[in-house]
Amino acid sequence: MKKSEKRARSRGSWLGALLLVATGMSQAQTAGPSSPRPNSQAYPLATVPQLDGDVLNDPAWSNVVPTGDFWQIQPAEGQPASQKTEVFIGFTDDSLYIGMVAYDDNPAGIIVSDSRRDSELDNTDSFQILIDGMRDRQNGFVFGTNPAGLEYDGQVTKEGSSQTSTGGGGFNLNWDASWKVSAKISDIGWSAEFEIPFRTLRYSAGDAQDWGFNFQRNIRRNNEVAFWAPLSRQRTLYRVSEAGTVSGIDPPPQRNLKVTPYILGKAARGGMLSGTETDQEFGFDLKYSITPSLTLDATYNTDFAQVEADEQQVNLDRFSLFFPEKRPFFLENAGQFSVGNSEQVELFFSRRIGVGPGGIPLPIDGGVRLSGKVGSSTNIGFLHMAADGLDGVAPANNFTVARVNQELANRSSVGFLIVNRDGDGSITGDSSTDENQTYAIDGRWGIGDNLLLQGWAAATATPGMEGRETAYSVSGAYDSAEYNMGMGYTEVREGFNPEVGFLSRSEYRKGNANIMRRIRPDDMWGLLEIRPHISWNGYWDFEGFQETGYLHVDSHWEWKSGFEVHTGMNFTKSGVKDPFDIVPGVTVLPGTYDHREAQIVVMTDQSAPFSANVRTVIGGRFGGDRVTLEPTLKYRVGERFSSELSMQYNDFDLPVANGDFQVNLTRLRLSYSFTPKMLLQALVQYNDSRDVVGTNLRFSWLQSANSGLYLVYNEVDDRGIGAPPVGREFILKYSHIFDVFN
Repeated sequence: MKKSEKRARSRGSWLGALLLVATGMSQAQTAGPSSPRPNSQAYPLATVPQLDGDVLNDPAWSNVVPTGDFWQIQPAEGQPASQKTEVFIGFTDDSLYIGMVAYDDNPAGIIVSDSRRDSELDNTDSFQILIDGMRDRQNGFVFGTNPAGLEYDGQVTKEGSSQTSTGGGGFNLNWDASWKVSAKISDIGWSAEFEIPFRTLRYSAGDAQDWGFNFQRNIRRNNEVAFWAPLSRQRTLYRVSEAGTVSGIDPPPQRNLKVTPYILGKAARGGMLSGTETDQEFGFDLKYSITPSLTLDATYNTDFAQVEADEQQVNLDRFSLFFPEKRPFFLENAGQFSVGNSEQVELFFSRRIGVGPGGIPLPIDGGVRLSGKVGSSTNIGFLHMAADGLDGVAPANNFTVARVNQELANRSSVGFLIVNRDGDGSITGDSSTDENQTYAIDGRWGIGDNLLLQGWAAATATPGMEGRETAYSVSGAYDSAEYNMGMGYTEVREGFNPEVGFLSRSEYRKGNANIMRRIRPDDMWGLLEIRPHISWNGYWDFEGFQETGYLHVDSHWEWKSGFEVHTGMNFTKSGVKDPFDIVPGVTVLPGTYDHREAQIVVMTDQSAPFSANVRTVIGGRFGGDRVTLEPTLKYRVGERFSSELSMQYNDFDLPVANGDFQVNLTRLRLSYSFTPKMLLQALVQYNDSRDVVGTNLRFSWLQSANSGLYLVYNEVDDRGIGAPPVGREFILKYSHIFDVFN
């Protein structure tokens, strides 16, 4: 089961390695464990486990033979886990049950850093489960916990590959399902019991099925990560194609109908309101499983008042800022609808629905979504939403998105996407021209274990738009235990206009390349890994003028203790064709600006009660000097209280009028978990360039998935710290999931 040693390989030059990527990596050594994938058995349970976390004393598990043998990817890659882990797998007529015993010869050393739902599991002792019920080797669900019994779940699409290239994919932490877990610490270590209803999962029809499984255990005090199905050091749990197999699962025919109504009350005052204004709302979501792998979702009078406020950003360049989607309805199965390059060219961007200019919320009347799998390898997605307009700001719109993706062998696929916006013409004055369409095809081709080629091509149709309305991107990436390399090319023509998508900039050609070497020293200053790397990207317009150039030369130094340092240099080029205001009253003039920057990042052990992360950049910018300092300080008390204070400090000295200025953004997060399901949290942000303070307070008492009671208070003070609020809002929302068939 031990992985082959590769450190004797010649490292060669980085330029030569990039050329190998371009020629298909014909001489590259494949990575990944050489041992066969592990197998285990699921057992029918005569009685239901008590779900108190005490696995060994629960008679429900007495006839179940556990599986074990976990293998490290760090710190001792390819070696057996330092502590024994046993996993018990059973099922009843309606649920899958998993019991886990994490033996530990030092229970006092177990680290528990958080108990909030969906808190990250990297900085705590933890256990995670990957389930591929369809056996498609690309997609699945993850369920996890830690010794505090937190609920962690998410959706894996296309093996967790990011949206940086075609086909979407990634890990959707905002997928929330109905399931239960309980954990406890004892003198043998810690243990946990999971109850996952079959209606929460996706699987094929038939009896006695084989499903893809993998398990991950983290032992945080040693910075140890171990898997049941062994992986190479560059892989994560989301590597579905290398999961093991659990046989004998006998799920029922899928019968799933859930209705989640909500009621909401709101009171607001300040701003443009003359007094206190109140409002009441009612709406619902519906989820129906047409087949075990195909789900219909419907929503009426959709409201997302419980969602955390956006993090403020400061724009110190010419290009559009990206604000991520946070609304649960749009995040579920989001990877199915995603085509493009993440945060650069996204052909469908759900924030265009129900969010107007400047982040103004627009009422959503309702909509439907059909998503899932037809047969064993065809993914389909259909979304239709209707949103109201706002007089003088945005028209009422109907949005329709259709997506089909055919999975092929070895991580490969081909698909197409259609996006349509149909407006009422209230802004343009002509409903016949108030429309926009986007059409796209995309594909990916896996070669061996480590090489992936990807690409997409798209066209838009906008009445009155001039110029070519096309864009495309191609890329290749090679990722082995020792090397990560890639290159790509993107072109966005002058008329390309995906109005229900996102463009960070328009009308450009872009090239990019990167190479990184992973080195695991046997014994060197306590280091776990050294990652020297170079990355480059450049943007040109179609007349050959370079707007952006960025060459990054860096090395990451990661210690086994969790301490990490990044040391690098940046070589930048900024081509400015038209003058723009970097901040009000400070104008950057046309020209080409070449600069160098020194960059250093220092991170302490993030699992410690107190930790810090500081990023510093010192160098030139737009013909002058810039110093950027981004410290983040974290402090926690046990698993209940956590705090995070971060700041973005920017000090500019530009050779223009008023060019000596500072821009700062400060953010404070506080949270207290009364239980894993009851949470009070605060987000306070101060932008000194606009002299605005924003406060978002949220109390949540969850019952199942993301349903339950929410109390939300929002306040905006645009006259500085201590000034009376100019706008405040109090919201009470309650939702409940009704499982019609159970």
